[in-house]
Amino acid sequence: MLNPTCDIRLFLTDVDGTLTDGGMYYTATGDTMKKFNTRDGMGLQLLQKAGVKVGIITSENTPIVSRRAEKLGIDFLVQGKRDGGKLAAAREICDTLGISLAEMAYIGDDVNCAELLRHAGIAACPADAMPQVKAIPGIRIMTLKGGEGCVREFINELLPAD
Repeated sequence: MLNPTCDIRLFLTDVDGTLTDGGMYYTATGDTMKKFNTRDGMGLQLLQKAGVKVGIITSENTPIVSRRAEKLGIDFLVQGKRDGGKLAAAREICDTLGISLAEMAYIGDDVNCAELLRHAGIAACPADAMPQVKAIPGIRIMTLKGGEGCVREFINELLPAD
C-alpha cells in the first residue's frame, strides 16, 4: 500500500550515479563491474508488493544491468536511451500501462535524466546529483548519495511508515 497522499502507479530509476555510485569498475580482462545497494533493490520489491510497477531506464547497455533487473523482477528495463530517449521510453511505458507521466515517479542524477525529471509526477535525485539536476523546480533531493541507498530513501517517502 502506498502513502495515502501518493498517486504513483509507476516508479522509474536511472542506474549509474543513482542505483550505483557512478563508478565504472574494470577487471584486468576487460570485464565491467557495478556495485548495487541491496536496500535499493528491497525498496523496488516493496513498491511492487504495494502494486506499483517498477522500471529502469538507463543510457548504458550492459548485461550487468539486465542481470540485476532480472534478479529483482523489474517490470520494465530500457537500456541505451540517450538524448531525449529516456523521456520517450517513459512515455511508452506509461502508454502501455494506460497512465500519465503525472502518475510516475523518477529518480536520476545527471543531465541526461533532466528532461524526464521535469516531466515526472514526482522527481528526485541523489544528494550528489549534478547541480543542474538539483536546480530542477520541485525536485526532491535525497540525503543519501547514488549507490548508497538514495533510491530506497525516495521509495520510503512514497510508502507509508510502518
